[in-house]
Amino acid sequence: MNHATHSFIISTIAGLTTLIGALIIFIKSDKRNNIICSSLSFSAGVMIAISIFDLIPTSFKYLSDTYNIIPAMLVVSLFTIIGIIISFFISKLIPEKKEDNNNLFRTGILSMIVLMLHNIPEGIATFITSMNDITFGITIALAISLHNIPEGISIAVPIYYSTNSKLKPFIYTFIAGISELFGAMLTYKFLYPYMNDLILSFLFAIIGGLMIHIAISELLPSANRYGSINKIIKEVIYAAILMLICHYLLH
Repeated sequence: MNHATHSFIISTIAGLTTLIGALIIFIKSDKRNNIICSSLSFSAGVMIAISIFDLIPTSFKYLSDTYNIIPAMLVVSLFTIIGIIISFFISKLIPEKKEDNNNLFRTGILSMIVLMLHNIPEGIATFITSMNDITFGITIALAISLHNIPEGISIAVPIYYSTNSKLKPFIYTFIAGISELFGAMLTYKFLYPYMNDLILSFLFAIIGGLMIHIAISELLPSANRYGSINKIIKEVIYAAILMLICHYLLH
């Protein structure tokens, strides 16, 4: 197999680890509210931590290698805000309803859309990295896989408890996960000759903004409907600690 084939395989495996998160729906428990609150809070913590510890710093690093620190900070801040604005308008496209099940379904769909948008540049980055250095590409894919699992939970849990279907959570989670392969294919067919650190920097900052907004405006308020503030804070802290450990081990 050539480098491109290896890169496609690595990107696909990294993306589909999102499906592992959907397995949580098979855990037998009568504590429905507890599972929903914990899952959404933990997933929100993962999204915030990934944005703050990885996406936004990586965006800044790419820019600061070429530009001075102050312009780099301003550009990263601008594109992070753009990501937040994009996420805001996406959330407005899916109207809220009074029924808890409908709001849970809305949260799951919004998580899927945001994670699709998040996974496409991840697929681009994984593919490019693997094409240049297969070992480093595997390391990047491992890091992506570790945070894709709780991201899968953020889609599967609200979809499952709003529909009572065990198939739909896997369908929606699969769509989000396979978008990583789409990013790799997009790069292979069109973007590879034009992709550079500047473009990746813009993408990572935008996705960071998207994930922060969806975590704060959708996941945490939804979690708050099913559990206490103390529980939410604990889960967010656990998620942040886990992501910090993963970040340290893989860098």
